Amino acid sequence: MPQIKRDYIATGKLKYVFHDFPLVRIHKFALKAAEAARCAREQGKYWEMHDRLFANYKALSRKDLGHHAQAVGLDLEKFQLCLDSGRYTPAIQKDMAEAAKVGVNSTPHFFLGFTNPRNSKVKVSRVLRGASPYSNFKQAIDSLLASKGQADR
Repeated sequence: MPQIKRDYIATGKLKYVFHDFPLVRIHKFALKAAEAARCAREQGKYWEMHDRLFANYKALSRKDLGHHAQAVGLDLEKFQLCLDSGRYTPAIQKDMAEAAKVGVNSTPHFFLGFTNPRNSKVKVSRVLRGASPYSNFKQAIDSLLASKGQADR
């Protein structure tokens, strides 16, 4: 991901959009962990929390989430109030339903395509499933960008 950020996102060649797809069937704390990341976003620490939760995926109990919040420097009281409210559950469930509609049943999934400038919808041209090396992403992204360049001529 750091190479993709450097070579494509930071240069404006690629827009990265993330949607939640917690694997609730296999991990009983997955939904609450997704909520925890969104609660961390309220304090400007979404990616710090997200990365910490992924790195510590075996420690996602309610108590663990509080420890992770402290470790990334969150105001624990605000974080707990947010987590207890469940206010992000509907949005996460919506992400999950939309993903299921397009055949997502595991993580990670990457959809590559172009955005329609009139309505910001993405026309998906390529799907990468599972963890892949940078070279796979580079090949897919460069191929897609080249095809866009050909279409623009």
